[in-house]
Amino acid sequence: MAYTAADVKNLRERTGAGMMDCKKALDESAGDFEAAVDALRAKGLAAAAKKSSRTAAEGLVGVAVNGTKGVALEVNSETDFVAKNDQFQDFVRKATEVALGAASDDVEALKDAAYPDGGTVSEKLTNNVATIGENQQLRRMKTVSVAQGVVVPYMHNAAAPNLGKIGVLVALESEAGADVLEPLGKQIAMHIAAAFPLALNAEDLDAELIARERKIAAEKAAESGKPAEVQAKMVDGAVAKYAKENALLSQVFVMDNKTPIAQVVDQAGKAAGAKIVLKDYVRFQLGEGIEKAETDFAAEVAAAAGLN
Repeated sequence: MAYTAADVKNLRERTGAGMMDCKKALDESAGDFEAAVDALRAKGLAAAAKKSSRTAAEGLVGVAVNGTKGVALEVNSETDFVAKNDQFQDFVRKATEVALGAASDDVEALKDAAYPDGGTVSEKLTNNVATIGENQQLRRMKTVSVAQGVVVPYMHNAAAPNLGKIGVLVALESEAGADVLEPLGKQIAMHIAAAFPLALNAEDLDAELIARERKIAAEKAAESGKPAEVQAKMVDGAVAKYAKENALLSQVFVMDNKTPIAQVVDQAGKAAGAKIVLKDYVRFQLGEGIEKAETDFAAEVAAAAGLN
């Protein structure tokens, strides 16, 4: 697999490693970018993988809550100009409200759902593409709910009420009143936006991610030259640390930088005289995980004008 100068540049930006180290890693991985990242991390030449990939698509994330149920929906567009368009914002807002009433988190089913202004969500989206002149896509949705308690929404970098680039929902199940749960949920939501947990608890972390971290840790441990039993403990310790740092309930609360989120929730429940359970959460960051090719606008203009 070949690679380009842009790949080397992207690898440097992703890992913080030197240019020659990046080139060597790409050579040794036959151009496989993710394998090169892992190789640099295993050699201690890369900073820890960024939790949040650089936003690679435009559009908006919408959130909506009705009582004990909430939903987050991501709708992508090609440019940020469209995200600021009133017509597009109105669509995302109304489509999110439709999603709130859906029976599942199936985006394809959402497309067939009735749109408030008539027709279906898909037909409205098609009309928007035709009138705005830019491709738009319903990407993903997730619903959270509790039997009793609250679902608290939070929008970071809001473009309009309940619309923005990072949408968070926090589901707190409890008999405690909203006066206790709402501010607690808001603080936890702000933590989630900043800390980017990958799962609610360690047991829910993706098995492939854990396997990847274990492989990297094993390679680092092997380079230490220590006895096998010591290496095994080093690997287990590294994986445990990764799980602790990436599971929401064990993450250290960003507000005080010392208390695990599980303890924050427990303390709030004791103070309120009613048990509080952090049942679920959603964190949608616009464009997360989408690869978007970089384009050279000047070169495109020159090519169009026949100057190249």
